[in-house]
Amino acid sequence: MTAPRSTFLDAAGFEMHVTAWGDPGNPALVMWHGLARTGRDFDEAASALSSDYFVLCPDTLGRGLSAWARRGAADYTFATYGDMAHSMLDHFGIDQFAWVGTSMGGLLGITLAAGALRERISHLVINDVGPDIPVNSARRIADYVGNPPTFETVADYEAWLRKTYAPFGSNSEAFWRRMTDTSLRRTDTGLVTVHYDPAIVSLMGENKADLDVWDAYDAVTAQTLLIRGEHSDVLPPTVASAMRMRGPCPRLVTVPDCGHAPTLADDAQIDLLRTFLAT
Repeated sequence: MTAPRSTFLDAAGFEMHVTAWGDPGNPALVMWHGLARTGRDFDEAASALSSDYFVLCPDTLGRGLSAWARRGAADYTFATYGDMAHSMLDHFGIDQFAWVGTSMGGLLGITLAAGALRERISHLVINDVGPDIPVNSARRIADYVGNPPTFETVADYEAWLRKTYAPFGSNSEAFWRRMTDTSLRRTDTGLVTVHYDPAIVSLMGENKADLDVWDAYDAVTAQTLLIRGEHSDVLPPTVASAMRMRGPCPRLVTVPDCGHAPTLADDAQIDLLRTFLAT
């Protein structure tokens, strides 16, 4: 285990924040977060895996400490995120690597593993997402992502965060405290709100074509693991079963007692990643 290193780099014309863990001489592992989250969500897994891997946990454009888009929805696309991923890999001199993607990060991983990075992604972990996201689930996500609240205190914000992300399941107090600290910012009036640009919700609207990845999924050749939360409303059992039988035909692992999405933060989930990445 090593301490994380915070890096800012020019990625496709935007300032990108990346948290790096481990020895750059080790095999590379990219961990890409979900729609309204940040790379710091992976701290537990990245720390544990950093003994064997050089782990990169970027903040997607418009989230965390990365820059916000200059053209709104026109920049919040998988094409832009893919270009930024290329820049990040070039910056660190990485050729071959594994990809772990939660939700949006999983769909982006599918897109890149079937296209621009097809020959470079050796292992692909798709965490609780598939090509068919139920309409009600997409609407639920769009409602809270596109209309972020403000709070007088960090304590109030943390209470909202824990309630909103209760489907993450049981996690340590340290996880929730860090998630709070790394997910907030102050507004111009001093109130507390989320650490992302509300315009990122365009993935559920103007840019929803990015979610149509069945063709890309069928073209993936990387070794693939599919993880599903037992009570997930984003990856229904029927879609997970269909994914199991086509494309890369991944092993399917269901994480009990959580919904969307497993955090990959406890020992059992980290061991699952470690075993798969070693194949």
